[in-house]
Amino acid sequence: MPTLPVAAKPEDAGVDSARLQALFARAKQEVDAGNIPGCQVALGRNGVLAGSATFGSSRHGEAERPVTDDTLYTIFSSTKGVVSVAAWQLLEQGKIRLEDKVADHIPEFKTNGKDVVTIEQALLHIGGFPQAPLGPPKWATREGRREAFARWRLTYEPGTKFEYHASSLHWVVVDLVERHTGMEWHQYLRECLIAPLGLQDHLYIGLPRELNQRVADIYYVTEPTPPPGGWGEVTPYAILRFNDPGQREIGIPGGGGIGTAGALALFYQALVNGGASHDGNRILKPETIDMAIIPRTDDRHVDLLWGKPINRSLGMMVAGDRENMPYRGFGTACSERAFGHAGAGGQLAWGDPESGISLGFTTNGFAGEIEMRDRTRDLSTLAAQCAI
Repeated sequence: MPTLPVAAKPEDAGVDSARLQALFARAKQEVDAGNIPGCQVALGRNGVLAGSATFGSSRHGEAERPVTDDTLYTIFSSTKGVVSVAAWQLLEQGKIRLEDKVADHIPEFKTNGKDVVTIEQALLHIGGFPQAPLGPPKWATREGRREAFARWRLTYEPGTKFEYHASSLHWVVVDLVERHTGMEWHQYLRECLIAPLGLQDHLYIGLPRELNQRVADIYYVTEPTPPPGGWGEVTPYAILRFNDPGQREIGIPGGGGIGTAGALALFYQALVNGGASHDGNRILKPETIDMAIIPRTDDRHVDLLWGKPINRSLGMMVAGDRENMPYRGFGTACSERAFGHAGAGGQLAWGDPESGISLGFTTNGFAGEIEMRDRTRDLSTLAAQCAI
């Protein structure tokens, strides 16, 4: 299996060794305290990994093994960040425009009042269809997905408020991909996003069944309790369904990605370095990224979990002001322009275009919301402080 590019020493990538070790120590603390069974943490800068570390163990069915750099984890909503970049590519190529109605491209959106939803509203999670149902077996075929789109209804007037679209939005994104590229969406993501960055053995959206033995099974370290806003679509049952090989193979585009911390850190390295990998393979133009990470929501758009303004760009969360950035999957030391997408269970994936730092963190153990929030804040803060 090809290895990911790693600097000979952290300083070669512009990273302070002692600060990097402090980041790793904080991740290890979570394992030692029993908050999670194991984890990976990886930090990128200047196009490569400055370093990575693994701690603890992972379950694979009845087997338990030490975590390695090649252990794969379900990255949950960090998948959204990857899939959203496919929409950025369509925007760059002029195949879609933010002001377009979704129904201009997906005729099934002409039903039940959905014809007013714009591409921009959809990508900001203010499109009004947060709980639109789509599950097996319909999600497995293009025809089944489009039948579901036609039945979907709005639950609020688009643009008037934020409500997290846990899975529905990114089914729309991949349908746009299929309509405008002529490629099956898994193939497109692999060939046009993941493989050009050299991540094809470390990041999957649609996992081949023969690779299931590499995936750490998910489990709850503590008894699950509902978050402040309630379970919504992301119930404990829904979380544990991601242990199913069939669901991993589908690769739900809003939350079913499988990958390593190193792959996430390098994915965001490409984005903070103008859209190209360390060896020059380009997936986007710099100006497209600059456009896509501009915050586009306002103070009406509040996260129901924490009651904080969400600060969303096109498919991504943006760090924004120092007071609120910890609630958005960042610490307290990133720049306001840092962007990315966290995932359930405390997965972290972000990049900072000001410092050039990127972070990936993956785990398979679910603990309480407060523990995950504190871990997110600490890891992201320590990561942001690593730049020389």
